[in-house]
Amino acid sequence: MTPLLEVRDLRVAYGHVQAVRGISFSVEAGQIVTLIGPNGAGKSSTLNAIAGLVRPAGGSVLLEGRDVTGLPAHAAVAAGVVLVPEGRAILQRMTVEENLVMGCEARGARIDRAAIDDQFRRFPSLQRRAQAPAGALSGGEQQMLAIARALLSRPRILLLDEPSMGLAPTLVKQIFDIVRSIHEEGTTILLVEQNARMALETARHAYVLERGEIALQGLAAQLAADPRVRAAYLGGDVEA
Repeated sequence: MTPLLEVRDLRVAYGHVQAVRGISFSVEAGQIVTLIGPNGAGKSSTLNAIAGLVRPAGGSVLLEGRDVTGLPAHAAVAAGVVLVPEGRAILQRMTVEENLVMGCEARGARIDRAAIDDQFRRFPSLQRRAQAPAGALSGGEQQMLAIARALLSRPRILLLDEPSMGLAPTLVKQIFDIVRSIHEEGTTILLVEQNARMALETARHAYVLERGEIALQGLAAQLAADPRVRAAYLGGDVEA
């Protein structure tokens, strides 16, 4: 069976700096796959290349076997590759509702009131503040808004870049509960997350990136039990 997303020998460079050094991985339809690793490992660069925000220096990105390498971001969204970027990138001066309307328009569709109402039911706090400027929301609410806006673009695969960044522990749990519920509804997810413990508890398959290369890969539960992963990312000790 053809994977929903397949990345082959992907390379990303910024001038002479090689951020991603020929990585390959795949995401099957209906899965949550996570990329974990230290800061500067190339995780966000990988997502940005898949989503069309950065042009790869080499390699290919396939969506159900179709080559989508180097598509500009708007074309990637139209194809079904939708990114919630690190830092959320909401339009802070626009209202919550206007941000959601932008989510509908990003896929080239008319305003879908029923779909917007569905997101308001998912995120009641957004509905209560529908006419408030997005910049006035709390960090957790801004992350909810960014996710809701992305879902209105009807992703075939949703790319999440550091969804828990800057959030209090109670909000981190809430955000990951939301990620799981979105997955249970049928959305395929590729997750980049600094909180390796939560990422490995949420995903089925995981890849560990270090210095732009895949250092380890496997079932998330197996990697969570790996002494190397525990020592480096989960605060555990390597057994003698």
